[in-house]
Amino acid sequence: MHRLTAIAAASLALGACAGMEAKPKPAAAIHINDDPYPSTYERYPGVVTVIRHATVFDGDGHRIDNGTLVLGDGKIEAVGGPDLASPTGAVEIDGTGKWVTPGIIDVHSHLGDYPSPGTPSLSDGNEATSPVRPEVWAEHSVWPQDPGFSRALINGGITTLQILPGSANLFGGRSVVVKNVAARTTQGMKFPGAPYGLKMACGENPKRVYGSKGNMPQTRMGNIALARATWIKAQAYKRKWDKYYKNGGDMPERDLAMDTLKGVLDGKILVHNHCYRADEMALMIDMSHEFGYKIATFEHAVEAYKIADLLAREGICSSMWADWYGFKMESYDAIKENIPFVHNSGACAIVHSDDPNGIQRLNQEAAKAMADGRRVGINISDEVAWEWLSRNPAKALGILDKTGTLTAGKMADVVLWNGNPYSDYTRPERVWIDGAEMYDANDPKRRPVSDFELGQPGEGDTK
Repeated sequence: MHRLTAIAAASLALGACAGMEAKPKPAAAIHINDDPYPSTYERYPGVVTVIRHATVFDGDGHRIDNGTLVLGDGKIEAVGGPDLASPTGAVEIDGTGKWVTPGIIDVHSHLGDYPSPGTPSLSDGNEATSPVRPEVWAEHSVWPQDPGFSRALINGGITTLQILPGSANLFGGRSVVVKNVAARTTQGMKFPGAPYGLKMACGENPKRVYGSKGNMPQTRMGNIALARATWIKAQAYKRKWDKYYKNGGDMPERDLAMDTLKGVLDGKILVHNHCYRADEMALMIDMSHEFGYKIATFEHAVEAYKIADLLAREGICSSMWADWYGFKMESYDAIKENIPFVHNSGACAIVHSDDPNGIQRLNQEAAKAMADGRRVGINISDEVAWEWLSRNPAKALGILDKTGTLTAGKMADVVLWNGNPYSDYTRPERVWIDGAEMYDANDPKRRPVSDFELGQPGEGDTK
C-alpha cells in the first residue's frame, strides 16, 4: 500500500474510534412514584377472639351451622364446626341464634366526597369543568370525619368501601379503596395494597352536563368519539414512557391525566364504568378491546340481564341495585330479577349503594334480589347470595386475596349479626376490622364518633 494511503486510512480509523468513544451514554431512566400518597393505615389493636355456636356464611358460598370462627393477630385463624379448639386466653363469644359473615364491601360509594351534611361547600365528587378529568383523585376530596362512615359501620356492617368520583364526566378520575375505620386523614383509612380505580361514565350524564353548556359531547356518539380520542392520546403517552423506561435518555414531560390512563393501559388501575344500557355496555367492551384495557365493573348496570352471557365471557362484574330504577330514561328498562339473572348466567353480581342511606342496608337489598329471583324459579341459597356482598366486591376491587371471605389467613373483617342478616329487623351486633373490634351494640363506648359529630363545647363547658 502506498505510504500516504496507509496514513490516510489509519487517520480515518482513529477518527471513527474517537467519534464512537465521544458518544454519550443515555441517562438511566427515573421511575415515577406510582403512589405518591401512600396508605398510612395501621390496624387497631385486637385480642384473640372465638365466636361459637353461630350460623356462619363464609362468603364463598358455604354455610356452617353451629359454626366456630377464630380471630387472632388481625387475621382469621380458623373457621369450622363446634369442635374447633380455642387458643389459650381467647375471648369467647356465644353466637347462639346469631349469624357471622364477612364484612360487607360497597364498591360504589361517595361517602367523604359527598359527605353529610350535604351542603355545596362539601360537594366535592365531580370536577365538572371538562368531560375528561382523569387527573383528579377522589381521595383528595374525601373528608374522613363524614358521619356517614360510622353509620355504614354500625347499621350496615360495612368494613371496606370504594369511594368514587361522580359520573358527570366521561373520565371522572381515580377512586380510592378505604377500610371503614376512624382516622385523621384519608391516607390513614386507605386500604393497603388495593389498586386504584378509574371512574368512567357513558350515556346521559356526560352529554347532559356538557351538552347543556354548548360543549362536546352533546350526544352518545360524541361520548364515544371523545373517549376514543382520549385513549389514542393515552396510547401515545404510554409509548413515549415505555421507550424511556427501556432506553433511558431525556425524561418525557409528565401529564397527570395521561399518568392515570397509562396506569389503566399498564393493567395497574381498574376501570369502573358507570353504564346503564346493555347496548352501551357492549360498546364500552368493544372500546376496551380496541385500546387494550380491562373493565372491572359496570356500575349500576340496570340492563345487565340483557347481556349477562357477554359479561360472563368477558369476566366483568355488574354492580347493581336491587330495585332502584326509572328515574331517567336510561334507567327505565329495569327488572327486579336483574341481580339473580346475572348471577344465574355465571357472571359476577354485586349489590352496591351509591347512596349514604342505602349503604346502611345492603344486606336487605341482597335479600330483596334473592327473593325476586326465587319468585321466577332461580333458587339462590342464602349463603351463596352473600357472595354479592363480600366475595364479588373484593374480586372487583382486586383485594380478594386479602378480604371478602372467612378464609384462614385473610384479614379478620367480620360481622356478628343479632339475627338472620337478610331480615329487616336484624342489625350488626359486633363488627371487627382486621381483628379489632370497632363496634359493639351493647357497649356505648365501642362506637366510632368523629370530632365533627361531637360539635362545639357549650358555654361554660370547661372540659
